[in-house]
Amino acid sequence: MGEVVRRAEELVQRIMRGWDASHDAFHAFRVRNLALSLALQENLTSPDTLEIIELAALLHDIGDYKYVRDASDEKMVERFLEENGVDDWKREKIVGIIDAMGFKNEISGVSCNKSLPEFGVVQDADRLDAIGAIGIARCFTFGGNRNNVLHDPEIKPRLELSKQEYMKKDEKQTTLNHFHEKLLKLKDLMKTEAGRRMAEKRHKFMQDFLSEFYEEWDGKA
Repeated sequence: MGEVVRRAEELVQRIMRGWDASHDAFHAFRVRNLALSLALQENLTSPDTLEIIELAALLHDIGDYKYVRDASDEKMVERFLEENGVDDWKREKIVGIIDAMGFKNEISGVSCNKSLPEFGVVQDADRLDAIGAIGIARCFTFGGNRNNVLHDPEIKPRLELSKQEYMKKDEKQTTLNHFHEKLLKLKDLMKTEAGRRMAEKRHKFMQDFLSEFYEEWDGKA
């Protein structure tokens, strides 16, 4: 493990320690491990490429708008990379990946650096951690932390969301609606073949869970 990666792990643990368990250091470490696994499956094996992927995956949530307290926090990754002597060209790629990988950018049509192979594996890894069994657990953890209603049949999912609507922090939605508004869409947004293969099983698990949930909600199971 390189020294910069070790320091990135320390930064992640320090900054994300007070966040809820849907976006904690374990999430960052899972995304890192998934991204490196996808990279090998996609034949991305050069040391420079793997370092870019590992650092982008570890640091991707440090400036997350859902958790930052002031505008200066959004530049924390750039400051960290500069202070730790990461080459300019690597720094540019890492920051570019992080800035573009969010779902809010996808629904707004913002260019997502799709030509960068590093971008695809990091974004796919983050999205894989948002679906399947862990994705379900994270979804309910986040919803509970925000005091969202578990489910209300009268509140319909917002299937066509703008970036502004998606980012509203003060608009209460049900936790179940988040599956329809985002999580069930992620399988078809994977950028890599390896990511698509892994997403199939996780997507099916969510579908089965939701079918059971709605049957139990209606007293049919």
